[in-house]
Amino acid sequence: MSDPFEGMAAFLAVAETLNFRRASERLGVTRSAVSQTVRRLEDRIGVPLLQRTTRSVRLTDAGAHLLAATRPALAEIGTALEVIASTHGAPGGTLRLAVSSIAESILEGEALAGFLAAYPSVGVDILVTDEEFDIVAAGFDAGVRLGEAIEQDMIAVPVSTPQRQLVVASPAYLAEAGRPSHPRDLLAHRCIGWRPAPDVAPYRWEFTEEGRDFDIAVSPRVATNDMGMMVRLALAGAGLTCGMEETFRPHLERGALEAVLEEFCPPFAGFHLYYPSRRTVPPRLRALIDHLRARNGASTRASRQG
Repeated sequence: MSDPFEGMAAFLAVAETLNFRRASERLGVTRSAVSQTVRRLEDRIGVPLLQRTTRSVRLTDAGAHLLAATRPALAEIGTALEVIASTHGAPGGTLRLAVSSIAESILEGEALAGFLAAYPSVGVDILVTDEEFDIVAAGFDAGVRLGEAIEQDMIAVPVSTPQRQLVVASPAYLAEAGRPSHPRDLLAHRCIGWRPAPDVAPYRWEFTEEGRDFDIAVSPRVATNDMGMMVRLALAGAGLTCGMEETFRPHLERGALEAVLEEFCPPFAGFHLYYPSRRTVPPRLRALIDHLRARNGASTRASRQG
């Protein structure tokens, strides 16, 4: 009796990426192997699942129906197998995460090193991106970003202490251009702004005054999607920039940068790890959630005692 699931892993990889090369890279096999496996699946069921041209790959109606019907079920089966395996040992496998650029610090340094030390059988594959996309369709286990930016159909778990966004500049710039006393003064300053993509308007800097939230559409002299470049330019005296306090903290502590407009920058809910609402969470993902929660709780207690 033939295996009814034969070829499904290859089909799903192609259906989710719409690219045989990327599917082969995901599966760790050759492109021709993927193509032949999908072709055998189509021959077995007697229906074409993909439309192939020299430039593109598209799902047929039958392929789209098969993808929608089987992807959730296969994900549950895979998770169930992981849960069963973990009952006889520690979690294992590769944890794939999509992390926004400003949330990157949550999973770097001691936080990630501590997790890897506690779970030596788990590998972590992290994509740092500010692009909005379906993490499930792209094959990710979870993502990390600010809670306000997470889709409502996802489960979101707080994994950081409250955060704060600050406006900062070098002492040299402030000595030359003066300190803004209100966010509207930023319109007369040189600003270093963040733009997630070339075809997207620069981020509008957000503030709070007497309980009312508002934003300022600064006209940045420099706009970039690289926070590291923003920090380096601010350190060099190029202007004011805006970002997460955690990003600027080392430079603030040594006096290389100074914060301004702090009374308009109150704390807000921090970063969340989010994942699809499946009945069962993969053990490797549950381990990361528990690790980050425990670390976050320890950080909160330490700050209160201090």
